Amino acid sequence: MRLADFILQNMEPILQQWEDFAKMLTPAAAGMDALALRDHAEQMLRTIAADLQTTQSPEARILKSHGNAPRSNTITSAETHADLRHASGFTIGQVIAEYRALRTSVLALWLPPDHVSKDQEANDVIRFNEAIDQALAESVVTYTTAVETARNVFLGVLGHDLRSPLGAVLLSAEVLLRTGDLPPKPTKNVSRIYMSVKRSIKIVGDLLDFTRTQLGSGIPVRIENNDLAQTCRGMVEEAQAYHLDRQIDLLTEYTLPWRFDKSRMEQVIANLIGNAIQHGEADTPVTVTLKAVDGFALLSVHNAGRPIEEGAKASLFNPLIRHLQGGVEYGAEAGLGLGLYIASAIVSAHQGSIEVESEAGSGTTFTVCIPSIVD
Repeated sequence: MRLADFILQNMEPILQQWEDFAKMLTPAAAGMDALALRDHAEQMLRTIAADLQTTQSPEARILKSHGNAPRSNTITSAETHADLRHASGFTIGQVIAEYRALRTSVLALWLPPDHVSKDQEANDVIRFNEAIDQALAESVVTYTTAVETARNVFLGVLGHDLRSPLGAVLLSAEVLLRTGDLPPKPTKNVSRIYMSVKRSIKIVGDLLDFTRTQLGSGIPVRIENNDLAQTCRGMVEEAQAYHLDRQIDLLTEYTLPWRFDKSRMEQVIANLIGNAIQHGEADTPVTVTLKAVDGFALLSVHNAGRPIEEGAKASLFNPLIRHLQGGVEYGAEAGLGLGLYIASAIVSAHQGSIEVESEAGSGTTFTVCIPSIVD
């Protein structure tokens, strides 16, 4: 009996072994009925048997081994199985273990009769393993997608819920500072509260922006006519007020009318200046340059200091990546390390680009390029 026929004729004992194994994987499985424990296993086995009974060319085998097997647009039983196992509290390791157990069970139960040749036996085993691997790959991709979606929704809800209490603390601290009648020591403490909460609100904002990009909606921008030079000048003045011990030079024309999202570009400029201050040499200036060239606005932020390592440049704008240089975290000023990633996403939303040049002796320069017209 060929392996495909064996699977179809011995479905119940195979499913029983699947059920018995699944029941041992997690405490939650102890309370599941047979239907839930066998979730979509029969459909997967029938799909595997049908695959074994289908003639496969060498070219098709190569495509399948590369993960390029043709498939319909419908959701497979393996994908549905992964979603339900995730919802039932199974870990990804336990889902993988189910497929390993299924593979072992079927091959151990199947004893090829004498009339099945060695070539047929080997072909059946190879095709069976390919089909199991295909189902496993579908389940793993679906499971990890479900985990990422759940995580991003959680982060979005968390960030949204944190904004209100943090805003109340910030407003209260601001009111106390404006009274002007606090003694020096309380004034200093309230100032620390104000700055810490303001930084926390920035981190929460970065978290929400990160969640938007991960959920596929992207960072929203409102393109309007505004003055890019004045926006840049305002962010330089704000950064200088926070860093009285650092020199920040601005090189730009007095005005530069442009179409852009003012609040979002303020985020970009603040992130790049903060990054330059954090990682530049303390006794050297940070230079911000803005100019228009051939229909593009070019904004560059330069700092002297140790260059970014070549191996770090490729992942510099990736989320939650921290680069260590001499024991110092290389990333955005925010503790989550999302600043550069969010800056890149905002620039992309403006149909622009952001690049970095960093060499020993010449320092590091981030350059943002924004087109003049955005559809």
